[in-house]
Amino acid sequence: MSQQFEWREEFNIGVAAVDKEHQQLFKIINRLFAFKEEEKDSQWLCQEGIKFFKGHALKHFKNEEEYMSSVHYIGLKKHAQIHKSFRENTLPALEEELERTGYSQEAVDHFLGVCTGWLIGHTLTEDLALTGKSQRKWEKLLPEEELAAMKRVIAQLVYDMFHLESRLVSDAYNGEKFGNGVYYRLVYGMKNEKKRQQVFLVFEEKLLINTIGKILGIQTNKLDPMLIHAVRYTARQFVGRVMENFPSMEDYELKEENILSYEQFQKVVQREKLQVSLLFNTGDVGYFAYCVIAPHLLESGMGTPIESRNAMAEVEDYLKKRNVQEAKEEKDHKPKVLIVDDSKTIRYVMRDLLMKDYEIMLAESGVAAIRAVTLNRPDLVLLDYEMPVCDGAQTLQMFRSEKSFEDLPVIFLTGKADPESVKKVMSLKPAGYLLKFLKPEEIKKEIDGFLRRKKADKQA
Repeated sequence: MSQQFEWREEFNIGVAAVDKEHQQLFKIINRLFAFKEEEKDSQWLCQEGIKFFKGHALKHFKNEEEYMSSVHYIGLKKHAQIHKSFRENTLPALEEELERTGYSQEAVDHFLGVCTGWLIGHTLTEDLALTGKSQRKWEKLLPEEELAAMKRVIAQLVYDMFHLESRLVSDAYNGEKFGNGVYYRLVYGMKNEKKRQQVFLVFEEKLLINTIGKILGIQTNKLDPMLIHAVRYTARQFVGRVMENFPSMEDYELKEENILSYEQFQKVVQREKLQVSLLFNTGDVGYFAYCVIAPHLLESGMGTPIESRNAMAEVEDYLKKRNVQEAKEEKDHKPKVLIVDDSKTIRYVMRDLLMKDYEIMLAESGVAAIRAVTLNRPDLVLLDYEMPVCDGAQTLQMFRSEKSFEDLPVIFLTGKADPESVKKVMSLKPAGYLLKFLKPEEIKKEIDGFLRRKKADKQA
């Protein structure tokens, strides 16, 4: 069955003339999907279809701007700038690539991915504002108030764009892995200024497949280049819409974008302080995170910037490396061990001790541990007993209060060996009690033995 760009009711913004034009653009995209599958004359058909799409898109931009002018739409200038950028920068770069590659399958997929992503994002963010459904601008806010406003803006945008109810899981997301993820980095700057803002969007793979992938008509459960390109342009407009709601951010423009590996993202999280770090859950559809690093903490050298000339190659390379990594992880599956300790030194010492044989997760507090096991259930938790705010006993108590974690293996790793401390937690059924002053090789031997027995019991 051929791929189809799915028109959805939420794409209708309520302005008949604009909605009619949007539907026509979507129909043209679907014709291009069909053309690229034709063996006979497919290049000629794509060439003609793309010319038709371009002509219709430019006509639509003109008509939309005339409508905005007639209703005295306050955002006309900004909207016209977005149209101009797509008209004068994005489309010419895509056309040049198509010509240079002789309308190769990869170039056509790139064109379709960018155009569909741009249409989805623009229709459900900028065009939606025509009906007055945009968020208010939050002025003169204290940091706490601005953060609260950003949570509401993001949740509303997710609902407006995808009709998904999203629930804030944490406003202190620390880079924990949740399933297979896509880590997208955008760097924004102001004209003629060195000031920069760095935004990370983290998506669970199934979230992308179940939202943008379904709109694109993708029928597999795997990421492909077209979907990644569509995600890039949808995400750009999503972030742009968030930033427009805050006067301190609205004059920023995109300077650079990268798709990162989980390891690259982790390096940033471990080294820098996230100014905004929000984790949302959309239920069965999946998780996503929105993170911001303050301008003075801008990370450089995070990877090759994605530009019009190298977008195809970078996305293909990203997916190739990702597939290799997933295959390797499946082949060399290691048990997951979560190390929970408020001491960074202890966390890293234990990580270095165990990382050769196990997949290591780190958490610096009891609260972070709860979040970590919720997102990515480990095979074993090594839990510090003495921690501020929420100590080891309280953390284990929270685990045991949740049915899904009541059998989660937890071994205390602590400096407390007095009978009273041990007695206090025995009713919570820890899997063991290891003392920090043991030799590293003894600690490793105990952990190896526990996980070996656990595996044997499971196979019995």
